Amino acid sequence: MSTLSNGRSKPHEVVERALELSTADGCVVIADEESSANLRWAGNALTTNGVTRGRTLTVIATVDGREGTASGVVSRSAVTAADLEPLVRAAEAAARGAGPAEDARPLVTGTAASPDFTDAPAETSPAVFGDFAPALGEAFARARAGGRELYGFAQHELVSTYVGTSTGLRLRHDQPKGTLELNAKSPDRQRSAWAGRATRDFKDVDPTVLDAELAVRLGWAERRIELPAGRYETLLPPTAVADLLIYQMWSASARDAVEGRTVFSKPGGGTRVGERLSALPLTLRSDPDAPGLESAPFVIAHSSGDDASVFDNGLPVPATEWIKDGELARLTTTRHSAALTGLPLSPAFGNLLLEGGGDKSLEEMVAGTERGLLLTCLWYIREVDPATLLLTGLTRDGVYLVEGGQVVGEVNNFRFNESPVDLLSRASEAGRTEKTLPREWGDWFTRAAMPALRIPDFNMSSVSKGV
Repeated sequence: MSTLSNGRSKPHEVVERALELSTADGCVVIADEESSANLRWAGNALTTNGVTRGRTLTVIATVDGREGTASGVVSRSAVTAADLEPLVRAAEAAARGAGPAEDARPLVTGTAASPDFTDAPAETSPAVFGDFAPALGEAFARARAGGRELYGFAQHELVSTYVGTSTGLRLRHDQPKGTLELNAKSPDRQRSAWAGRATRDFKDVDPTVLDAELAVRLGWAERRIELPAGRYETLLPPTAVADLLIYQMWSASARDAVEGRTVFSKPGGGTRVGERLSALPLTLRSDPDAPGLESAPFVIAHSSGDDASVFDNGLPVPATEWIKDGELARLTTTRHSAALTGLPLSPAFGNLLLEGGGDKSLEEMVAGTERGLLLTCLWYIREVDPATLLLTGLTRDGVYLVEGGQVVGEVNNFRFNESPVDLLSRASEAGRTEKTLPREWGDWFTRAAMPALRIPDFNMSSVSKGV
């Protein structure tokens, strides 16, 4: 085997060699080549920075039997040439020791090879922060002069995924992911504000802009107002809308809905596909080619579950409208669950966009609010009832009272109890769609574009003492 300068085997060669070693009836090999660079800061000063590299190899073996096809999946990191054959044999042993796989389907064929399949993996480095770091230093200086302390981190990851199968697929996808999270605090730590951004390359994020936004919010927090629990007209910013709708989509398995286990189950049987979920003409969609939110155009499944199947690896992922003009149009399916439910094949997604609202900014929506709450973000979101998709969680880093179109002060934090499906049905206004970073789910899902939503009666179920 030829090797890279760092002494490791080239990812595409590892995939080819693992396929050569396979004695199973079918085999899928996924090599994930990962690199990351990060900066961290506290109290207006950089504290750490670092770079990491890693590789994970997943081997999926399929074995045909009289009762059906079984699959075995084994994943390991830091795989060397000597580790390959034991890894392949472990996957084959797992398949031979398993019963028939319910989701078994013929491995995907007919997808053209990626032209860059044999190229070296893409890698990130500290150079990705070349323009960002000086701007961050300027933000530190401005914050220091303004009596603020900045905390946070910036992280950039690049994953090159190589997928090879015994049926001839040779696919490759490079996925960049960047996140910026910035907290501003008053020197006494009694006031805190947060802002976050998702980016592919850190060329479209400016920490000085975020610092200016946070300075305004800390100014709002100089006046403190205590409010009781209750239902309030509430403006949910794009980050909060993203967190709620991502969880909604994670709960949108067609099979679970058909089996009567989710909010998308129809009473008496079937699903709610075709039912109107919102009076607003909102469209929730995914598109691998969405500008600035590009994601894998084919299925990459390291394991099987309700909305993924290892047998679907390499299957094209088309642009999909999950909700169209306020009406539920699709639920997620694999080839197996599509056949089981009679619903169209709709593979899981790598990005999420909510569109069809107005063109107002969040600031313009605030100006049109007679009395209500403006949230910063949500966190610690947990499911209470899957049948209604009732979620609970907390507000964080700033809840502000709006009166007469002006923010008049900061109020206490709350615990909320709401279902995102119900929120869509009650939303009275949607603003302009913009790229956003989900704060709660940002470790797992960053490619989102959402509008702010106005909810006339958001349920703040109790007061929280958190900052």
